[in-house]
Amino acid sequence: MKTTQSNQDTVNALQDLLQKNYDAEAGYKQVMTKTDNQPLKNWLQQKALQRNTFATELDHQIRKHNAEPKADGTLKGDLHRGWINIKSTLSKDTDEALLEECIRGEKASIAEYESQLEKFNNNPEIKTIVQSQLTTVKSALNTVKRLEDIID
Repeated sequence: MKTTQSNQDTVNALQDLLQKNYDAEAGYKQVMTKTDNQPLKNWLQQKALQRNTFATELDHQIRKHNAEPKADGTLKGDLHRGWINIKSTLSKDTDEALLEECIRGEKASIAEYESQLEKFNNNPEIKTIVQSQLTTVKSALNTVKRLEDIID
């Protein structure tokens, strides 16, 4: 029975991360449409593709655990993207406002990854994937903070 519960716990943690990546990908794509700054648009597109890659990796791990991956993000992610629409409409400094939302989203992603990481202690393959993704998200957060300073 413990193995079944352990497998379900692993799948649930992977599903949570999968949904966080769906939300992040959709958020980056949305923000990308709100800016006219081409270098920023390119960077946002790269981040959306990166999150798509993360989702594919997590999807594969979920399937390896004989489970069906969730197909979309969360209600919280939908609400956050709605807030981005409102904020970008009301803000005269749209790029800065969009970067602030990217920072908020990346911080939430880091918190999610960090809270799930220990759940993979018994699975080195998944732990390595999740740790690598977390490192990349932290790097993206540092980059977006620098971009905000430049645009500010």
